[in-house]
Amino acid sequence: MSNSIFRKDGTAQGVAKQRFIESLAKPHKRIIYDPYADKFVLGSSLIKLMGHKLSVWITKQFAPGFHEHLISRTRFIDDLVKNAANKGFEQYVILGAGYDLRAHRLNLPSTLKIFEVDQKEVQNRKRTKLTSNIPNFENIKYVSIDFNNQSLKKELLGAGFDVCKSAIFTLEGVSQYISKEALKSTLEEIEELTKNTNAIFYISYVDIQLKEDPKLCFGKDYPYPKEKVKTVMNLAAKVGEPWISFYSPMEIKEILSKHGFTLIEDKTLVDFNSEYFIPVGRKLSDSELFNLEHSVHAERKQLVTKSKLH
Repeated sequence: MSNSIFRKDGTAQGVAKQRFIESLAKPHKRIIYDPYADKFVLGSSLIKLMGHKLSVWITKQFAPGFHEHLISRTRFIDDLVKNAANKGFEQYVILGAGYDLRAHRLNLPSTLKIFEVDQKEVQNRKRTKLTSNIPNFENIKYVSIDFNNQSLKKELLGAGFDVCKSAIFTLEGVSQYISKEALKSTLEEIEELTKNTNAIFYISYVDIQLKEDPKLCFGKDYPYPKEKVKTVMNLAAKVGEPWISFYSPMEIKEILSKHGFTLIEDKTLVDFNSEYFIPVGRKLSDSELFNLEHSVHAERKQLVTKSKLH
């Protein structure tokens, strides 16, 4: 597998910051809740003092809808993982886990074995900020990997991944930072790991239209979309994580299909606006539809029955 999934933790910190900000909203208004995100946010005390509304307003000056985009993506995955766990899925692999805290904040069943996959340096920073009394602390297997030199399949198997047990894999906010060859290699290994069982795969991807016609990735009244694209991409590059890969919906569907996955859902902030924000009175206007990234839920069914494995 080529290219690192997470070379640094700049974006991981940024996503944790938005989770923390959202967690400051009133319970009946918030989309997600992460009581541990503050541990990974610089200036968390000041943000807490400013509160949810002011912090979201400040983020809006950077890019309208950016906050809502990130937290709705988080919510979509939260729901996907919880629903799968409730249906009896037995393993959960978080690829490029960064500062993901789902293992601790979602009240997942103890029967769900969780593997967090990332580079050792990122995992070490994360673990120094977690205390042993955090929920589900003992139920996580940290799988340190150098994606340039090590096999995902080999490392997961060495960590206790069971090819006969159903599994969820999530690749959140990563595909734009790695080569298309690296993504295909990842899916090849996931295909091999799950050919004997049922699997769910989540991936987020940035629409190719962002390069071809940026306006199509935003609401019709969105202010200065081309300039916002440059701002976001320049910021990612400055923290050492430039965007290098973009996809069309059809391309993603074909890649997934090639590796045995059927696309179930492909959603953007337009969909999440209706599903998450409107019901709590936080409807986004066209001028806030930061719609450049898709959230995809795909599944593959068991190809070999368990009875044939014995």
